[in-house]
Parts: sequence; structure tokens; C-alpha cells
Amino acid sequence: MRISLTSIFVDDQRAALAFYTDVLGFTKHHDIPLGEASWLTVVSPEDPDGPELLLEPAGHPAVKPYRDALVEDGIPLVQFAVDDVHAEHERLVARGVMFTQPPTDAGPVIMAVLDDTCGNLVQIVSERPA
Repeated sequence: MRISLTSIFVDDQRAALAFYTDVLGFTKHHDIPLGEASWLTVVSPEDPDGPELLLEPAGHPAVKPYRDALVEDGIPLVQFAVDDVHAEHERLVARGVMFTQPPTDAGPVIMAVLDDTCGNLVQIVSERPA
């Protein structure tokens, strides 16, 4: 068993695609129209055949209270691994990304939390250098 797809709810699929590709650096994998929405996925350019992230429309009535509660409590909905949190933080801040938590030493990892502009908090994490 392996993870091939996971999803994140987004307010606007096109805005999310722009953020996740143009800002974070993912690559569009699928963009299949399905009525008013699309089956819209991105992948890491470092692993184009790896797990896909579905940018799923946040239209279900349970999504808003769920995401609002997570954001209010500062809980990220998704986590991405990076080689160097400090360098990635600097790169993203230069691109206008807002962080709710700056790079923080958490024992075996360094982490930071950003606002994806689509209704979610995203955690980036890297293993602590030896």
C-alpha cells in the first residue's frame, strides 16, 4: 500500500494552481474539466511520478467550519518536506508569502507554517542538520 493522491480543499482552483505552481514550485499534473470544477492535481518536480496533491473545491458545507477551526488554532492542513526550511522561508517571503510561524527548531526538525492564500495553513519541514 502506498499514498498516490491526497487532497487539500481550496477556495478557488485557479488561484490555488497559481500559488502551488508559481509560488511554491509544484508542477501541474492533471487538469481535467468536470463541470464547473476540474480534477486538478500538482506534483513535486523532484518526483513527477510520485504522490499527487488534488486541489479540491471547498464547496462542501463541512469544509468551511473545519478549515476555519484549523486556521484559528494554527494547525496546518498539510505538510511538505524541504531541504532547508530557513532557505525556503527566505525564498517564499521574498515572493510575498505570509508565514504564521517563522522557522522554528522543534528538536529533530525545523518547521515553519505559511498561509496558502486558499484557506489553509501549510507546514514546511526539514530534518535538523547533524
